[in-house]
Amino acid sequence: MTEAGTHQRGWPRAERRELVHAVRTTLAAVGALLIARLCKLPEAYWAAITAMIVMQSTLGAALAISKQRLVGTALGALAGAIFATYAGSNMAVFGAGILLCGVICAFLHLERNAYRYAGITLAIIMFSVHAQPAWVIAIHRFIEISLGIVGGLLLTAAWPEAKTAAN
Repeated sequence: MTEAGTHQRGWPRAERRELVHAVRTTLAAVGALLIARLCKLPEAYWAAITAMIVMQSTLGAALAISKQRLVGTALGALAGAIFATYAGSNMAVFGAGILLCGVICAFLHLERNAYRYAGITLAIIMFSVHAQPAWVIAIHRFIEISLGIVGGLLLTAAWPEAKTAAN
């Protein structure tokens, strides 16, 4: 017999909602990874990572984060390809690129999430050690991220999270 306010000992229990979310996220991540690999993208894992980022409780929340991720990635890929191709990949050029992305995001009234994704993508493009030109890396990165976004959004739309009293 237990007193009020104490927990019974036994196996830990998980909420069904959290288990379903884990399954939904897994399917989105694995599906995006498979599609990116079928497209023979060199760093297909970015599609899976992005799908996990996009997976939210509602389609509206997923759309909001997806927009920021897509715009930021496009900006960072473009800036990274330009800077790496025409100015090199040193600390000063990197700093100028990060600042430029921040200024562009501010003028376009983009959220800080877009700026964060732009900076991350810029760094990846500028400092990737590949035998391919920066433009190729930038295009691959954008496609990989786009696949993850599409996969996450499609799964969120096709299998929305069940409503609870909290939402």
